[in-house]
Amino acid sequence: MSYYFSKKLNVTFEKAMSRVIEELRLEGFGILTEIDVTETLKRKLNVDFPNYTILGACNPPFAYRALQAEPKIGLMLPCNVIIEELDDGEIEVSAVDPLSSMQAIQNKELQAIAEEIQLKLKKVIEQL
Repeated sequence: MSYYFSKKLNVTFEKAMSRVIEELRLEGFGILTEIDVTETLKRKLNVDFPNYTILGACNPPFAYRALQAEPKIGLMLPCNVIIEELDDGEIEVSAVDPLSSMQAIQNKELQAIAEEIQLKLKKVIEQL
């Protein structure tokens, strides 16, 4: 079982970022964090790394339900989505599969929430 789903795009990195953020918004997600891995690695280690950004996406109603069902679930939030430039210049967008990340937790209510979020994140990727 894969722990993510992804799609390759033939657009600029910036265009991919804006499309991802818009598709997430349409599915009720906001961006809590944005980590520019490329810039961070350059600043901290002085190494060159292809464009790579991690978005921490959150759908507040679902996060609230998940926290009510399992208070420690915050350890696994938010849902990460990455935008990365591949060696051939293509852009790949990947989203975590919440069902994979929830496998270790035996909570049927949380499982149902993860299934709903999985559908939303898959739709985001498919719509790109």
